[in-house]
Amino acid sequence: MTPRIPLVGPDGLDADQKRVFDAIAGSRGHVVGPFLGLLHSPELADRVQNLGAFLRYRTRLGPRLSELAILVTSRAFSCQFEWYAHEKHAREAGLPDAVIEAIRVGRRPDPMQPDEAAVHDYARELIEARAVSDDTHARATAAFGVPGVVELTALVGYYTLLAMTLNAHRIGPPDGAAPLPVAP
Repeated sequence: MTPRIPLVGPDGLDADQKRVFDAIAGSRGHVVGPFLGLLHSPELADRVQNLGAFLRYRTRLGPRLSELAILVTSRAFSCQFEWYAHEKHAREAGLPDAVIEAIRVGRRPDPMQPDEAAVHDYARELIEARAVSDDTHARATAAFGVPGVVELTALVGYYTLLAMTLNAHRIGPPDGAAPLPVAP
């Protein structure tokens, strides 16, 4: 996949880009994927990476459920890079292989733990229907409380932003990464 825009690397950065590039590298260990495009607008990249650091690492959901929401979002948008980057994180966080594989091929995983089902159904419904039913919202709120469901909503929105950025600019995973199947 050839990107539609030049990807910003560590060389030839202006002062604002360098400051944000270094901040991203410092918090995440490296600068990849959407940030290589977002750095064309350093202020945007900085705001996005700060929001992402909170949503990915510090919500009440914890890593297993956060990665589940990220995979549901990346699958819904057929976002190759996002899936590539987070499938391994989901496994490391303890999400079962059967759950990951079901999402990868576009099926609702069965069985799931109740908290996994609450996250999966909420994220998928929010993306597909652009809203959440009373029942789905109530199950998520019962599982995670109001702050947790607010954070879950923001997490899905954030990874939607990243998926759109990656897909619009054709920023894909490294060559040789296993592709997602065509969206169901």
